[in-house]
Formats: sequence, structure tokens, C-alpha cells
Amino acid sequence: MGASRPRLVATDLDGTLLDADGRVSPRTREVLDELDARHVPVVFTTGRPIRWMETLWEAVGGHGLAICSNGGVVYDVSGHRVRDFRAVPRAVGAELADVVRRAVPGTTFAVEHTQGWASEHDFPTHPSDTERRERGAWEEIYRDDVVKVLAVNRALPPEEFWRRVQAAVGDLVTTTWSSSFPLVEISAAGVTKATTLASLADEMGVAAPEVVAFGDMPNDLPMLEWAGTSYAMANAHPSVRDLADHVAPDHREDGVATVLSELFGLDR
Repeated sequence: MGASRPRLVATDLDGTLLDADGRVSPRTREVLDELDARHVPVVFTTGRPIRWMETLWEAVGGHGLAICSNGGVVYDVSGHRVRDFRAVPRAVGAELADVVRRAVPGTTFAVEHTQGWASEHDFPTHPSDTERRERGAWEEIYRDDVVKVLAVNRALPPEEFWRRVQAAVGDLVTTTWSSSFPLVEISAAGVTKATTLASLADEMGVAAPEVVAFGDMPNDLPMLEWAGTSYAMANAHPSVRDLADHVAPDHREDGVATVLSELFGLDR
């Protein structure tokens, strides 16, 4: 295994690296610390916005880089700053909202930007979102640094809503979903976890075959397809298990830590 060990680890968080309580377990933390000591970069690749990450930065040793908002943001952990972002242009945001409202009436929207988030008045609040947000009409809340658009329609099943939004917007933007709720996550055209991870790997001099990636939901599919070695969690969505090279144990059983321990010989 020595020569073939990965040079970079990319992992989703919720349903993948984190336990049932949304935390890094002691066992997983031990493995991350050991990889850090061996100078193996671990890149968090998450759909989470930056504001949901504050309690997790320590798990990557307080340094390195993380990919948030499904590839929309590259975050410098040690500097506590957005290093780079990939915005959904204002004109595109206006067009996609109009297209989706016509195709799926009753849809409401929110935006994630580099400083926080904002929403239309009727957009629901996630239990994790205790941060105050601006509310207003679509043209009032949109900014030039919007990295992800969120669309919700409570009248439809999640997968049906995603399919209808995708059919409506076509190649205008990139759509995906990672929730059991009828929520569609929208990024700029061509922006995914995979495209941003590929850019970071190139900076590090790491090729795709040298990357191992872990995920559980459809927003992880491009990343798992790009990486040289991919693992779906045992609890993953069927589409993720179908695509991945391997299946890791359930996230509630420290599945990522178990696989990394095997790949890097940490239990020997």
C-alpha cells in the first residue's frame, strides 16, 4: 500500500465524516490528527455555508483549506477568510428565479453569499440557522457575491422538485440536492465540489488518481466520479452507492476513519 496511498483526502461532512450528532467523533479526530502529522491534506468538501462551520475548523488542525457551499467558496481556515469564491452572476440569478417560478409555482428562494445569507419573506428557516438574515424581494436581496441559491417548494416531494427545477434551468446553472427536504441547491454553471477540488489539487501538485473521496448524497456525485478512489457511505443515497468504487461503513460507525486507517496503515 505504501506507494499507492492517497496524497489527498476529500470528504463530505454531514452523513459522511460527522457522527449522528453532527460532530467529529474522538475516533475520527484521532485519524485526522494522524494524517495531519503525516502531512496528508484533508479537504472538507461540504454543501454547508461558512456560518455552519465554526465548530468544525479545529478538526482540520486549524489550518488548510475547505470547500464550502458545494464548491462556491474556498475558505482559508487559518486565516479565517474567504480565499476565493465562484459567484452566480446577478443577471443569471434574475433569470433562473423567473424560469423556476414559471415551471414550479410556489417556489421561494434564498441566497448564500460570502458574508452570510438573505431570503425572500416566505423562505423557511433551517433549525441550524440562528443567524439573523436580511429578508426582502428577490431583486433586493441579491448581491454580486452570491455563491449559492436555495430554492424550496413544500408542495412537492424532494426528488420530483429537483427534477423539475433541473429541467427548467438546463445549463443556465448547476443544480443538486443533499437534503430530505424539497430543497434545491444552485451554483454557478459548471461549479461543483469536483471542479473546485480539482483546482485545489492542481495547486498542490496532486492528480485525480492520487485523491480519495467520501460522500453520501447527490451533491457528492461529481467529486466521487472525479477522484481516483471513491467511497460511498453505507447510509448513502442509492445513486451515490451505485457510482462509487467502494462502500465505507455507516457514518455513525466512524466509516471514514475506518477506511482511512486501513488505507494509511494507522492501526498497525
